[in-house]
Amino acid sequence: MTVAYDVVIVGGGHNGLVAAGYLGRAGLRVLVLERLGHVGGAAVSERAFPGVDARLSRYSYLVSLLPRRILAELGVRVELRRRQISSYTPWERDGRSGGLLVDASDGRRTAESFRQLTGGEREFTAWQEFYGMTWRVAQRVFPSLTEPLPSRAELRARVDDPVAWAELFEQPLGEALERRFTDDVVRGVVLTDALIGTFTHAHDPSLRQNRCFLYHVIGGGTGDWDVPVGGMGAVTSALAEAARAGGAEFRTGCEVVAVDPGGPGRPAEVGYLDGDGVERRVGARWVLCNAAPVELARLLGAGGGAAAGVGAGAGSGVAAGAGAGAGAGVAGGEGGPEGAQLKVNMLLRRLPRLRDQAVDVRDAFGGTFHIAESYRELENAYRAASAGRLPSPAPSEIYCHSLADRSILGPDVPADWHTLTLFGLHLPARLFVGDPDGARQAALEGVLAALDEVLAEPLADCLAVDADGRPCLEVRSPLDLEADLRLPGGNIFHRDLAFPFRVAGGDGTGGVGAGLAEGAGRWGVETSDARVLLCGAGAVRGGGVSGIPGHNAAMAVLGR
Repeated sequence: MTVAYDVVIVGGGHNGLVAAGYLGRAGLRVLVLERLGHVGGAAVSERAFPGVDARLSRYSYLVSLLPRRILAELGVRVELRRRQISSYTPWERDGRSGGLLVDASDGRRTAESFRQLTGGEREFTAWQEFYGMTWRVAQRVFPSLTEPLPSRAELRARVDDPVAWAELFEQPLGEALERRFTDDVVRGVVLTDALIGTFTHAHDPSLRQNRCFLYHVIGGGTGDWDVPVGGMGAVTSALAEAARAGGAEFRTGCEVVAVDPGGPGRPAEVGYLDGDGVERRVGARWVLCNAAPVELARLLGAGGGAAAGVGAGAGSGVAAGAGAGAGAGVAGGEGGPEGAQLKVNMLLRRLPRLRDQAVDVRDAFGGTFHIAESYRELENAYRAASAGRLPSPAPSEIYCHSLADRSILGPDVPADWHTLTLFGLHLPARLFVGDPDGARQAALEGVLAALDEVLAEPLADCLAVDADGRPCLEVRSPLDLEADLRLPGGNIFHRDLAFPFRVAGGDGTGGVGAGLAEGAGRWGVETSDARVLLCGAGAVRGGGVSGIPGHNAAMAVLGR
């Protein structure tokens, strides 16, 4: 078979779009194959409720890790709007109640909120010192994410702070939190960034929590999480437009079923089903995979390639065929990737009133609203889920996109209406396997009950209804994300996150991870076959809406 393309990209998510943009602009012939009828992957905006003109960021919803450098180099114009309020956490103790409000633009207001909670200055001072440290680490580490992958020693020298390196890269995060902070609520607010989509605990010796925390506090060199104006779909639409302008070709509704890495004297081949279900094959000099490593392993096995070295537990994450998601990689206990979150999208007729009347409801919901996320509650929830029980109270985080950006709501939507996004923690895929529908409903009731505990009125009274008279609420479990998006086990990062440095012979817990060639190569995207690269979240320095793996895979190709 003759080479038809220089590069075939498997998957049209945002990372695949970034790679296509760079490679097309460099003059290479690029083909993007996408299973769904549209590009964007998990970073899309959709009208989730019939008859309601509201375009919700259905899966991913905030942006932190996407470098402005990538947007500038691809000529992409999107607006990322900074949130004034970082977080709000309601609390009750000793007959008192209130809320810890972290105002990113008003340190005095934040300090007073800490005093009301703790009765003194110490905790706020510790907060400033800790996040001053993470800010300095972010300034030094974030630029390295779009450079050749450094070794552990090189990154440590770049950080140039022995205390920061020990607390973030070597010791379980819980040790630093317990040493620096004394308040249970404050500790919990900090810990939540280590648990987003990651089922672990503060003292996990594998440092899974540290890796998750690091990626949540280094974005943009500041750690800020911004609102994409127009929703996540505006970001991926702009990336797709840039890729097309560079000459990349897109074929949607085309499911890739096999990847053959080729051999001496013959190109790689990608087999896919077109929109009519006809299997076709296309040749390429390089294949970039924007799917999870376990999915790439399956595709290589189907294509006759050597899957060994591409994914630990190859095939244990996503079952072959459309609609795979009924617990594949979770029910069998084979060690495949596992997600641990519940995603709930809502549309409200009004923001609900709070029991804490001292805070403006728009401030409370304008940042990240923490529910049942004290240090003790997070630990108890983890233990419950580890024992096979749904947590109670169920920890979650809530945020309101429409407070920062009304453009996602149509002109006929009343001014008082708002979107609300809830992200439940410590809800691993294993809890949904036996009874997916029943467990999903029970998990939904659990997170809403915990929210109602801090409201002055039931959330149900505030929900809008769609054209069919149903409440505007949709819920997605990890198994739903596996079925919708082929995220193995519903893992939003494709697998455990890795520290952003090179570790020869790494085992997936401290750096390289299964699925990459030993040492992770120059860019952290290399596999055991030189012509097959990862360009998705499963690469080293993957995860989140960042475009970084797409950029790095493109650089790996262009460097050859």
